[in-house]
Amino acid sequence: MTDARSEATHIEGDPVHPEVEDRRELRASVVLGLIMLAAAVLVLVDAARLPAADDAVGPATVPFVVGVLLGSIGAALAVRARLRLAAAPEGPPRPRNGAVRVTVMVLALVAFALVLPLLGYVVSSAALFTVTALLLGAPGPVRTIGYGWALAAIVFLLFDRLIGLTLPTGPWGF
Repeated sequence: MTDARSEATHIEGDPVHPEVEDRRELRASVVLGLIMLAAAVLVLVDAARLPAADDAVGPATVPFVVGVLLGSIGAALAVRARLRLAAAPEGPPRPRNGAVRVTVMVLALVAFALVLPLLGYVVSSAALFTVTALLLGAPGPVRTIGYGWALAAIVFLLFDRLIGLTLPTGPWGF
């Protein structure tokens, strides 16, 4: 049920407030909510294993808060999506070659982890960005490669030089 005020403020094509959620989106929301709930349990178990402190705020405080919030949001997401699932319409057909694209993205992520110590952060991250952006339909491979290099270099400079978090440099020093 929607009131006249919410219908009047709805913006056509607004991804934050979709008019109708299809069954595939709701099933994905249920799965994501359950994954968040499982992650919350792991965080809370790990937080409980941390040593107790005499202070009011000990080492387990932040993980405990994060675990509770993660579990609450995950449970709410799963329950909300499950309740809406029965009345939801069937969505559009799945995109062509979707499974192939996801598989290539996972392989690109594994390759990133393997070459990161060898090639360094900038080269590895630029390659990962380029591959995933092109798989997701980015126009113009030359522009995408440029964006990947620029983004990786900015993040490297920000974290490595400005913040002081050391990132793998590779044989070229970046």
